[in-house]
Amino acid sequence: MTFRPDMRVAAVLVAGSLALTACSAGSLGSSDDSGGGSVTITYLIGNQDQDIKTANQLIKDFTAKNPGITVKTETRPAGAEGDNLVKTRLSTGDMPEVFGYNTGSLFQAIAPQKNLVPISDQPYVNDLDDNFKKTVTADGQVYGVPTGGYQGGAVLYNIPVYTKLGLKIPTTWAEFMANNAKIKAAGGVAPVIQSYGETWTSQLFVLGDFHNVSAAEPDFADRYTKNQAKYATSAAALKGFEHTQAVHDAGYENTDFASAKLPDGLRMLAQGKGAHYPMLSGAIANMVGTYPEAAKNVGLFALPGDDASKNGLTVWTPNGNYIPKTTTGDKLEAAKKFLAFFASPDGCASLSKAAPPTGPYAVKGCTLPTDVPQAIKDMQPYLDKPGASSLALEFLSPVKGPSLEQITVEVGSGIRKAKDGAARYDDDVKKQAQQLGLAGW
Repeated sequence: MTFRPDMRVAAVLVAGSLALTACSAGSLGSSDDSGGGSVTITYLIGNQDQDIKTANQLIKDFTAKNPGITVKTETRPAGAEGDNLVKTRLSTGDMPEVFGYNTGSLFQAIAPQKNLVPISDQPYVNDLDDNFKKTVTADGQVYGVPTGGYQGGAVLYNIPVYTKLGLKIPTTWAEFMANNAKIKAAGGVAPVIQSYGETWTSQLFVLGDFHNVSAAEPDFADRYTKNQAKYATSAAALKGFEHTQAVHDAGYENTDFASAKLPDGLRMLAQGKGAHYPMLSGAIANMVGTYPEAAKNVGLFALPGDDASKNGLTVWTPNGNYIPKTTTGDKLEAAKKFLAFFASPDGCASLSKAAPPTGPYAVKGCTLPTDVPQAIKDMQPYLDKPGASSLALEFLSPVKGPSLEQITVEVGSGIRKAKDGAARYDDDVKKQAQQLGLAGW
């Protein structure tokens, strides 16, 4: 189970999924299958409203530049049902010419070497951000291009509160806690917002801290997958649980942390009733939609660790787009052109028309619109600076237990100590690792 479904971020931002639909009216090109050098390809996408809106905008802009290519859309459900459908259609040779799907461990699970067309020889691959490239690479070959921007697991903060109290952006945990102490002493504002009424929101201090884990133990993900590293016995990995406990023990949480939900947390932050909210950047658009002033009043910084020189952002990559090996001839050439459009500034501009970006694009040369919220702008420097961003653990390892959100609620509520919570989580992931048949478990 990945952080994305666990955290229900998609449920916050867009509507839920329905059943598989037939080929939809996504043919926005000026040509068809009737000859004249034209070619038609089909693009398989998710069936959420935003998926369809984004695909239609991309197709409109792509076919305007490529009038000899028509792109139709077909939709699929999300979640486990969608995963199974993708695997089935690949195994039966019934996959459309281009399809959108996950990156990271779920990408590896569809056997890319066997089922997908590598694109390493395409010139636009050099324009893909290195973090993203890692999540769509198997045996040294790159197979996919991104749709959309990164999400960051970070701290959203209220800028007016920082300005009023003269606070600086922290780059170490000690600086962060010192800021919290000043905020609490000033009164009237909760230093750290937590919203355990929706348990998935409790995980950020652990999962958003993975850049710091990687900086301290670069091989942690590999050893973790092989059952050679544990959260409870790794000093770096344990920090996330310790930070969750420390914020509670210091009395820095909002008084209603146990019952508050995501909308409550976003409201507190936007209105300056809370100073910090550990959260995914995907929630920013939802907050700004309800509280427009948050576009300029809320900023973002990476979860700080022990070493300011290694301060950086943990990122969740956008989904990828792939070509199955069953795509051949003129359709293969058309599919490659379609992928090239995704991996270009024109493609990014098309995405920005369809929806506000959740974060910086994973394509070099792409720029964010000038009117994006400040918190989204704050992510860009981390992506631009070498070594200042790294992937969330779920993109580097398939091991994640289902009970993390319940455990972090316990630790953040004072019910369980950090070391005990980490040990419990180590036991939790063992079940999943064994179900996956991983070596060493």
